[in-house]
Amino acid sequence: MKSLLAALTIGTLSVLPATAVAETKSHTSLNLVAMGDSYGSGTGAGNYEPGTEGVCFRSANSYSSVIADELRRRGKQVNFTNVTCSGSAISTLRQSFKGEPPQFDALKRNTNVVMLSIGTGDIDFAGFGGLCIQADCSGAPATTIRGLLPAMGEKLTALLIDIKTRSPRAKIILTGYGQQVTPGENAEGVTLDPICDSQVFTAQERVEGNQIARELDATLRNATKAAKAQGVNVRFVSPYMNSVDLRPEFEGHSLCQAEPPFYRGFDALAPGQEGIDAVLHLNQQGQAAMADLIQRKIPALSGPATL
Repeated sequence: MKSLLAALTIGTLSVLPATAVAETKSHTSLNLVAMGDSYGSGTGAGNYEPGTEGVCFRSANSYSSVIADELRRRGKQVNFTNVTCSGSAISTLRQSFKGEPPQFDALKRNTNVVMLSIGTGDIDFAGFGGLCIQADCSGAPATTIRGLLPAMGEKLTALLIDIKTRSPRAKIILTGYGQQVTPGENAEGVTLDPICDSQVFTAQERVEGNQIARELDATLRNATKAAKAQGVNVRFVSPYMNSVDLRPEFEGHSLCQAEPPFYRGFDALAPGQEGIDAVLHLNQQGQAAMADLIQRKIPALSGPATL
């Protein structure tokens, strides 16, 4: 009887269409897609995929890669597609960018998890940081970038809804950016990066820059809530605690605050390093901390269980 059942099973599988067999296999594995910008790609974290250094900067140390590797180590079969690219904005995800196909092409109906880092490209947050370093970003520049946040939040909500349309089964994990530079005095008794010089980031620039970082975080959180109200299965994971008590999860690890910092400073400008693209981005320790934070907030990503 057992041999008959086995024969019937094998015979049934042999006549199934290839798509049906693939769908059956997909139920036993986790189909994970990483999308987004430089914080998602791991710019600044080193160990880049061949051909992406100086372009998309996809790092094997990025939080999504770390989580995929950890799940595999625990015995989970993971199909990991990483299409993140430094410099991406919400609008570029649907079009070819830096010679690569649209990131949206990676989304399939059987995608289980989408890890997404996006938003700063739509408000030129990198340009704002560069202005803080090279001139003065307080006052009018801070007001200007703050005014771009509402429109970015609306576009992000629409993006999350579009991802659900493409991948209706997927759990979307949107990640925040955190606090790059301490808002207060430099830490004493620790080695500080040259970016901590008061002529680079003045006291006022630190105050206003951190205010924008908090408002950016709140905008991402609110966009997540709006998408949830539209039936999107999305979770926001932030280096800040929540929208009320904005104490950083990464407290003690901003630049100029303590050792080790989770962000790159002017060390990224040294010979052989990534250059300006990596300044104010998460380093390898910061990406590992983000991976740990996501796994704590979403236990299904800390072991072999599926979402």
